[in-house]
Amino acid sequence: MYERILVAVDGGDSADLAMSQAIGMARVCQAAIKLLYVVDDSELFDAAGTTDTAKVLSQLVRGGERALDLAAERCSHADVTCIKELVERPLGRGNISETIVERANSWPADLIVMGTHGHRGLRRAIMGSVSEGVLAQTNKPVLLIRAPASTQPPHLAGKSNDRY
Repeated sequence: MYERILVAVDGGDSADLAMSQAIGMARVCQAAIKLLYVVDDSELFDAAGTTDTAKVLSQLVRGGERALDLAAERCSHADVTCIKELVERPLGRGNISETIVERANSWPADLIVMGTHGHRGLRRAIMGSVSEGVLAQTNKPVLLIRAPASTQPPHLAGKSNDRY
C-alpha cells in the first residue's frame, strides 16, 4: 500500500502521536519513513534586532536535531527503516507547509503524516496552520493526528512544542 511515509516532526505531543501511527503503518506495509524537521525561521525574524539571530538559529537547529534523533530512535526500536532530514531554511520566510510538500514530492513520499495542534478561532487566524497549508498544496494522501484536549490547568495549556 505505502512504501514511503514522510513524517513531519516538531517535537510536540501531536507529532509524537503521529509518529506512533506512522511507525505502525510502516511496520504493516514494510514501508520506509523519512523524518522531516523544518526550522521555523519566523522566530528568527521575531528576534531580529533584539538578539543574536545566529545564536537563535543554532538553538532552533539543535532542537530539531534532538526531535529527529528521538524519532529515529523510535523507528529503530520498531525495526522500521528511516532517514532524517533537517531543513534550516524553509521555502519562503516561515513557509513550513510549502517545504514539507516540496520534500514529500522530491523524495517521493506515498503518504504524509503529521500532527496538528487543533487551534481554533483567533489563535488559528494569527498562527496559521501548517497542516492546513500542506492539505491545500498537495495531492498526496495526508494523515493528520490531533493530540487529545489538554488536561493541564488553563494557565499552562498550549505550552507544548506543537507547531503544526
